[in-house]
Amino acid sequence: MRANRGIGWAMVALVCLGVAGCGHDVKGHTYAAADDSITIVFQSGGTASVTMGPITSTCAYTQSGKQINLTCGGQTEVLTMASDGSLDGPPEVIGHLTKVK
Repeated sequence: MRANRGIGWAMVALVCLGVAGCGHDVKGHTYAAADDSITIVFQSGGTASVTMGPITSTCAYTQSGKQINLTCGGQTEVLTMASDGSLDGPPEVIGHLTKVK
């Protein structure tokens, strides 16, 4: 019986890794650049508050696994979640963002 329990937990772990790393959902989290030049607050309902310098915009986002599509003003940028939970976007627009909360 113990062997079956171990196999069960191993299966749960594998499924977890396959679904965006279990808990690597951006919803409810804030990410920021090291120099605070950009901050993104991912909210429920697929909206995000994006602050670049003094300007804050409400944008839309979708997440599929480790890929986040962020659409602001009709333009979509693709962010990729790294294994440490940080986000990488196009260097000329967003760059590297780390989770602040």
